[in-house]
Amino acid sequence: MSAKDNVAVNALFDLLESRYAMRVLWALKDGHPQTFRLLQDSVGGITPNTLNTRLKELRAASLVGHGDSGYSLTSGGTDLLKRMSDLSAFATKWTSAKAKKK
Repeated sequence: MSAKDNVAVNALFDLLESRYAMRVLWALKDGHPQTFRLLQDSVGGITPNTLNTRLKELRAASLVGHGDSGYSLTSGGTDLLKRMSDLSAFATKWTSAKAKKK
């Protein structure tokens, strides 16, 4: 991986490591827009202030958009979650392997 690629990956990781950022994206993965209140309920345990901050960051990163119906993933956000579906498959396999070791 080139130095430029490393910088890009690190910038993405910095964003996604923010508290609740992944949960916000994950809550929007079904493609249905959600109002602020519904999104807060979907994420669970997030304060309005934190949700507002995460949404501003994710909108600035062009991963989440806001329209008349509420918040939804942009094409970039949808692409990111598609690519992360491999992570979901890995996590399922990994937790099964951990359970068998016990």
